[in-house]
Amino acid sequence: MKILLVEDSATLRYAISRYITEVGHEAVLAQDGEEAMHIVDATAVDMIIMDVEMPGLDGFETTRLIREMLGEHWVPIIFVTGKSEEGDFQDGIEAGGDDYLIKPISRIILKAKIKAMERILDMRNQLNLANRELTELSERDSLTRLYNRRTFENRALGYWRQANRAREPLSVLLLDIDHFKTFNDTYGHIAGDDCIRSVADAIAQSANRPGDIVARYGGEEFVVLLTNTPESGARHVAEQIRLAVAGLQIAHKNSSASEFVTLCVGGATLNNTHNGDLSSLIHAADQGLYRAKGAGRNCVSVKQFTPLPKLLLLDKHAHTKPLIERQLLSHCTLINVDSYTDALSATQQQRPDIVVIDDDDIHEALNFCKNLSELDAVRVPVILVTADDGSSAQSPFDQLVILPKPLDSRSLLANINRFLV
Repeated sequence: MKILLVEDSATLRYAISRYITEVGHEAVLAQDGEEAMHIVDATAVDMIIMDVEMPGLDGFETTRLIREMLGEHWVPIIFVTGKSEEGDFQDGIEAGGDDYLIKPISRIILKAKIKAMERILDMRNQLNLANRELTELSERDSLTRLYNRRTFENRALGYWRQANRAREPLSVLLLDIDHFKTFNDTYGHIAGDDCIRSVADAIAQSANRPGDIVARYGGEEFVVLLTNTPESGARHVAEQIRLAVAGLQIAHKNSSASEFVTLCVGGATLNNTHNGDLSSLIHAADQGLYRAKGAGRNCVSVKQFTPLPKLLLLDKHAHTKPLIERQLLSHCTLINVDSYTDALSATQQQRPDIVVIDDDDIHEALNFCKNLSELDAVRVPVILVTADDGSSAQSPFDQLVILPKPLDSRSLLANINRFLV
């Protein structure tokens, strides 16, 4: 172990460091609290032996600061002090210490305490390893050792946000083994499991960049997330996967697609995630998968996904919704909400291209607009349809259009289209 010894006395530093090396560990020396903090910041140490009475930062304060620096990473700290009152012990434990040694230091006792702390550290490391293994097991599919669907969705969401910040393209591939039920019926479930494992390995080897996520999506279906990958790159990876699986030459005599096991791949690419959402991109990839199946299987269908503009509607009187559904439903994604609280939350999370409100309480509507204008990351136009003439109301931002009732449908549609184009 690498043991940091913090001691202002040169004589004690020499003596204690010898005790440390005698039991087979490396001593790293610091003569005060500030030097100790610099060492901990720059070097990974396994244990700290800390003098309490030092000039400048004393041992207790140095320990508190080190604990803050290390966060959840635990390093055992043994205090060395000439103080032996009960209150001193309590202060040391509260400061973050794990044990106490009274001066003059006994070589035998110091070695025993180092050994005890070493055992505790070993047990803690074993527990952390076991916890990491359990986490790994919970994230993986038991048959293929690929990520499971839940883990894919969690990790993909993080990459989606990263792509949003960087304005990078993101691609999703959905893959399905052709006529797998027929394969199972012909060769049996054990052979079916072996087939799924072999196909999973081929997919993982073909999509192996650090930012790629490969998961078993369910049954004989797999999903791949390709970060910072345009349509051409996604099509290339999809074709490489298809060829890799065909190259396995797993016999499938009752397949209409080939004499060997094959798969079809559907994919979708979104060039700017700011204009869409992950579920829509996956749905577009699923549509590509259906196209590949319809084309005879053992093929690839990858297209760029252009999401429909999103319109968020808060309709207090159910007057505006029928008109929008009749005229615009096929041209935009409609997000319906029932309250201003839901509208604000949906605007933050789903980033609509326009918000339409039908409410005769203009002051409540304007208060929503005020709250919306305070969200620095959100800039979205609002159309307010109201019976209130708004003569005494002040608009909180310049992206608000107020349309009086009775509703002029042509004016409403013209204003909506102006912002959605």
